Amino acid sequence: MNKKHTSAKEKIDKTKQYDLKEAVDLVKQLAHTKFDETVDMALNLGVDPKKSDQMVRGSVVLPNGLGKKIRVLVFAKGEKALEAKNAGADFIGAEDFVEKINGGWLEFDKVVATPDIMGLVGKLGKVLGPRGLMPNPKSGTVTFDVGKAVKDITAGKADYKTEKAGVIHVSIGKVSFESEKLVENAKAVIRAIEKAKPSTSKGKYLKKMSVSSTMGVGVPINVASVVNV
Repeated sequence: MNKKHTSAKEKIDKTKQYDLKEAVDLVKQLAHTKFDETVDMALNLGVDPKKSDQMVRGSVVLPNGLGKKIRVLVFAKGEKALEAKNAGADFIGAEDFVEKINGGWLEFDKVVATPDIMGLVGKLGKVLGPRGLMPNPKSGTVTFDVGKAVKDITAGKADYKTEKAGVIHVSIGKVSFESEKLVENAKAVIRAIEKAKPSTSKGKYLKKMSVSSTMGVGVPINVASVVNV
């Protein structure tokens, strides 16, 4: 652990739960690298992700975007390919891109597919799956409404999915964003995750929450100050 990381850690009061704005301000203040770090949010949920009916998964369009260019690949044909092009997709095709990806090409950040082509895209499961790039109806990336899907992604759509131990990690912007914009994005994420609460989840749902930058340390957030935002 380097000295900057250690001194940043010392500035966080371990006995304190910060309100959202305070936590965001602290993350911005403690970011110490030369590049514009991403700000991430971690949420510990009262769910058991091993149970399929307690898997929390979805996406939310952040009001202030993610602060980076997202390269979108769309698997579509005919009219839907044209719709994807008009919406600003970076790459559009079908069999040609299956070959390209199997050949090692991965210069894209998100994948959208029309349902009729999912049989073809399924052949890429071993490549796209482990990278979290497989299109999925729950995140709105398997759809005939490809125009909306592309626009949402390029506007700054953040996907979220419960990982081990019921934790969700989701990006809410960049360190260079004004605090208010990061707070707005964070609130949009919290609202979406609250809405996605499984009916089978018992007890406390939002258990812990923190924000951090790519190379920074986590700042704990007082959950009571942000529920029902």
